[in-house]
Amino acid sequence: MKDLKIAFIGGGNMARSLISGLIKSGYDRELISVSNRSEGKLTALSRDFGIKTSLDNYEIAKDAELIVLAVKPQFMAEMLEKLTADIKDYQNKLIISLAAGVTIERLSSLLNGHKKIVRLMPNTPALIGYGVTGTFATHDVSAEEKEFTNRILSAVGKVVWVEHEEDINTVTAASGSSPAYFFLFMQYMIEHTKTLGLNDEQAKTLVVQTALGAAQMAVKNPDVSLEELRAQVTSKGGTTFAAITKFEELNLKDSVNKAMDACIARAEEMQKLF
Repeated sequence: MKDLKIAFIGGGNMARSLISGLIKSGYDRELISVSNRSEGKLTALSRDFGIKTSLDNYEIAKDAELIVLAVKPQFMAEMLEKLTADIKDYQNKLIISLAAGVTIERLSSLLNGHKKIVRLMPNTPALIGYGVTGTFATHDVSAEEKEFTNRILSAVGKVVWVEHEEDINTVTAASGSSPAYFFLFMQYMIEHTKTLGLNDEQAKTLVVQTALGAAQMAVKNPDVSLEELRAQVTSKGGTTFAAITKFEELNLKDSVNKAMDACIARAEEMQKLF
């Protein structure tokens, strides 16, 4: 499939990460444009990537073959109502939405019934090329268009396709929101390490580098289960065993399950709001 003319509506962090990834992968910057409500982000995007920018959504979207909706969910309806007043027919346009909580049914209703839509749930590590994006496409999206979408998203990390739109809420709990879980766990480990006598730099280096190393061990040993990797570090009766036993006594698994379920419940609530 040929490279498409892409218009990003919204110039925030996720749009910026995708634009950066595309250009680094060799995508023609002349085919990329972006609009935003304020000039500050547009100035930075134009300076950093040499792409066309505009305060006018219609100006960049009218001739685009792919429109990436990268605005906040609470602004989606207002933005699309204004855009569809000018663009009546989206027949030849692929729509990709990054907005959490805005269903395809809702997007379609705002796009005059258009159904060639892909819904994404990215995460913030995409900003440094280590993201993972949960992705769902309607039946109206062709195999070629799905492959093109995969190519775009692969520029900033891994891509996971799901079969049902409701699975996007599970993706939100497992990856969209989960960087914050890991940050919180590391934060608490660092704080306690400092109370035990090490300084901030020592504590942060020990915890963050260990988290990175553990993740890399999981990545580089795909045929070894996490349970086995954990067992390799856990000698019965040793120090690690004592820590893991305490986690189990405190029912860490139940806390994780409840936290993820709360995330999904909130995602379902948001679908009714927007």
